[in-house]
Amino acid sequence: MTAHNSATLPAPIAVKGFPGRGTALASLGVLTFSLTFPATAWGLESFGPWSLAALRSVLAAALAGAFLLARRAPLPGREHWAGLAVVAAGVVVGFPLLTTLALQTSTTSHAAVVVGLLPLTTAALSAARTGVRPSRTFWAAAAAGAAVVLGFTLAQSGGSLSAGDAYLFAALLVCAAGYTEGGRLARTLPGWQVIGWALVLCLPLSLTGSVLGLAYEPVHLGGHGLAGLIWAAAGSTFLGLYVWYRGMAEIGAPRASQLQLAQPLLTLVWSVALLGEHLSPAAPVAACAVLACIVVTQRVK
Repeated sequence: MTAHNSATLPAPIAVKGFPGRGTALASLGVLTFSLTFPATAWGLESFGPWSLAALRSVLAAALAGAFLLARRAPLPGREHWAGLAVVAAGVVVGFPLLTTLALQTSTTSHAAVVVGLLPLTTAALSAARTGVRPSRTFWAAAAAGAAVVLGFTLAQSGGSLSAGDAYLFAALLVCAAGYTEGGRLARTLPGWQVIGWALVLCLPLSLTGSVLGLAYEPVHLGGHGLAGLIWAAAGSTFLGLYVWYRGMAEIGAPRASQLQLAQPLLTLVWSVALLGEHLSPAAPVAACAVLACIVVTQRVK
């Protein structure tokens, strides 16, 4: 592998494909992310929180490293490493670890509240980072969608905050930063390289965390636990972030982020189907309201 020697950022990658491809890719990312909390809850049946978060990163890094080697991907240029460090800290380490710790005391339906605020937070950070200013109509629809999701998820959890909410709100901030920086990098690097190099960058830390976690936390291997770990690593961390960053590069971070308004509702469906949690009759109404807000954010600039 060879490093880029240019001191300036290369031109944005030219994107070819069918109309709406970026939206389709970002939507696929949202679908994979919606399974993250149920998969994590399954993983906690076999592993401790620190072990699960570290092993998830190790497995995803092994997969990413194999792709990087197979494609003979060049090392990122020096101008990319600071951004990759932000991606690694936010979506590879921070969000998985903080949400895993939160799910020790929170249900997956309650934890979905953090995703309810993530789209609006990501759009705000992206606007501050890139200077792109969406219209007032966009912000109004984004705020309305966040309010619907928050209201529904809080009602679903009884209207109260849980002991894990400090972890959840911290996870919200670091993930939004990672999404914003990753979306920016994906304009000059392929999306699979953005998440791939971020995972490889974290490999020494995740390997150390795995060894320590497995040494100090009990392990009870089971089908659910292994399935949850595998999906969290291969699905949520590698595949999901690959298509997410690719879609974000094509349609922009603000618009892509608003597709995640559907994620908490999808997570609630998975929590019922996979974990036996209960879904409120208000879910279809909330889903329709959220979809209306998504349509508005995708149509305006």
